[in-house]
Amino acid sequence: MNSAADQKLVDLLQDAGPTSSIGIEDVIATMRALDALLPSEDGLKWFNALYLMVTCGVEEQSRNGSWQDAGWLNRLDVVFAKLYFAAILSTTKGDGSMPKSWDALFQARKYSGIDRIQFALAGMNAHINHDLALALIQTNSEMSIKPDYASPQHADYESVNALLEVVMPSCLTMLATGILGELAQDTGKMGQLLAIWNVRVARDLAWDFAGHLGTLDGIRFRGALAVQDRMTGALGRSLLQLM
Repeated sequence: MNSAADQKLVDLLQDAGPTSSIGIEDVIATMRALDALLPSEDGLKWFNALYLMVTCGVEEQSRNGSWQDAGWLNRLDVVFAKLYFAAILSTTKGDGSMPKSWDALFQARKYSGIDRIQFALAGMNAHINHDLALALIQTNSEMSIKPDYASPQHADYESVNALLEVVMPSCLTMLATGILGELAQDTGKMGQLLAIWNVRVARDLAWDFAGHLGTLDGIRFRGALAVQDRMTGALGRSLLQLM
């Protein structure tokens, strides 16, 4: 930790840590507080903004009764978000526990010359390609279920994929051009970025990877996760270096 700003992040996120008892409303409130705290020149703000927008969309669908197993999906969302909050805490404290998949975003978050949509997708890459499988494993373990491709849980998971495919382009366009008080940015990179990183493909791979990890234990589990972690970090760097 090296600044008063870092301490504010720690203070904000301590109550949203891995062992905390929070719900989806608390997750959204924490993301909104992060948005208010993070300055515009911090790339983390733009991933957080995208994550907040899509989480609100999923939560709205929950209130509309759109899911077959809303309890499972809401719990998955909370477990998933906690891994994001934990990554921020880890890099802020400098305790060495942050996954390498997050390195690209956190190392570049203060750099100029990187578009907001690049920061946003670099964060989505780290969070989905690395964290989502772990969130699935934890959620399924907590709820003592083993969802397969014919399960209500997988149907809901695929419905979220469809929702994200609809809202992601408009959210990214808003980040580039529609943020009050921010200079508009060129959206020409968006097609290139989305060609490199596709949210449905990433989420489907995360589901499959969670199933694979579930067959492993000990050193094989850690080895498979480490390989995935490094690959995700490399893809994050490519998203941030796109010219």
